[in-house]
Amino acid sequence: MADRHKILITDYVWPSTNPEREVLAELDAEVVESDSGDEDRLSELAADVTGILTCFARVTERVVRASPRLRVVGRYGVGTDNIDVDTCTSLDIPVTYVPDYGYEEVADHAMALLMAQARGISVLDRSVRTGEWTNQPARPMHRMRGRVLGILGYGRIGYALAQRAIPHGLKILVHDPYITADRVADIGAELVDKDRLVTESDFISVHAPLTPETHHTIGEPELRAMKPTAYIINTARGPLIDEYALARAIDKGWIAGAGIDVLEQEPPPPNHPLIGLDRAIVTPHAAFLSEESLLELERRAALSVVRVLQGRMPEYVWNREVLERVSLAEA
Repeated sequence: MADRHKILITDYVWPSTNPEREVLAELDAEVVESDSGDEDRLSELAADVTGILTCFARVTERVVRASPRLRVVGRYGVGTDNIDVDTCTSLDIPVTYVPDYGYEEVADHAMALLMAQARGISVLDRSVRTGEWTNQPARPMHRMRGRVLGILGYGRIGYALAQRAIPHGLKILVHDPYITADRVADIGAELVDKDRLVTESDFISVHAPLTPETHHTIGEPELRAMKPTAYIINTARGPLIDEYALARAIDKGWIAGAGIDVLEQEPPPPNHPLIGLDRAIVTPHAAFLSEESLLELERRAALSVVRVLQGRMPEYVWNREVLERVSLAEA
């Protein structure tokens, strides 16, 4: 049928798309999975779709404009920096996303990276594996209680991390230009400017969205201003930190180390400077991962696409200005 819905799934990082297919069955939609994230291939497959679901693949202007029938682009995830939102908005195409999925897992991962660095877990493990039996590689090691955690970006994940840090006796500093001091008062945190957070924190955990303004928000000037005993954690987006400057900072002792779950290019190129540094822990964009969070993500991302194509309001819309021009009934 010419008017049958067709959904393109550009990419995914889980075993199958059965959970979202079960949700999309409500539309009796044809579901097509791309075999490549290449723009040419995605544009070809998108030629007659009504909806797109994407994880990490880039949904460019060309991909968006490939189908005159396209009515919704759904993101499996929190951010939309891989989607040409401006083009979608100009065409009155809602971009849906799932901003509150997996935030508990990401906060757990950030806290795990923080504690692993604070206790020298990685360097001690490597030392034992080479036949050493000494705690010297982890020194100097300092007590966590009484130290300062700076949280850069205070959304759901930043707040969840603060809740995990408080029982360990960490003092919390927060920098987020979009909130007021009363937002952090309930946990006894202090809202500060970025310079103070950078210079006073013993640990900095980055949780800002990726925008043109936040690109490389931590670069060489910030790294040089940090304490030489401080650590930085990034479970948000790779481009928030200038990772080549970060590698220099660790190598030259400007800071003590880093726990990184996201990189500017994933997977990283050969001989990436952070890989192999004793004081850098690098995990493969796994902070969001749990069996429960993946199932939640698949189903909720697909349901948002279904709702738009049924003329109903989805759970979350990134480019909410399109709602002034697209009539969607309350779900």
